[in-house]
Amino acid sequence: MNLIILQAGGAGAMLQPLILVAMFAVVYFFMIRPQQKRAKEQDVFMDELSKGDEVVTSGGMIGKISKIDGNIITISLDGKTTARFTKGAVSKEMTDALHANDEKKSLAEKV
Repeated sequence: MNLIILQAGGAGAMLQPLILVAMFAVVYFFMIRPQQKRAKEQDVFMDELSKGDEVVTSGGMIGKISKIDGNIITISLDGKTTARFTKGAVSKEMTDALHANDEKKSLAEKV
């Protein structure tokens, strides 16, 4: 009777650690690693912000950066209206996207 129990438990006991390692590898490569990569890209983006960049905040406000003072960014929304945000509130840069849209419009108008 002892012989049968040892044989049945032996194969399963060797397979369990392999399954756990495989599950961890899947979670790491499909969830953790891409999230770390996006976080690094966002940090680089925030460090490269400069005066004159057209940006969108996480709340959806679109404006041009008029002043950067450490971690505080002043955004000009229109002529005289400005708002202050932290760098973390800026979600993406719109300058290149706006210029690309202008070029597409001008190409469409030529056709």
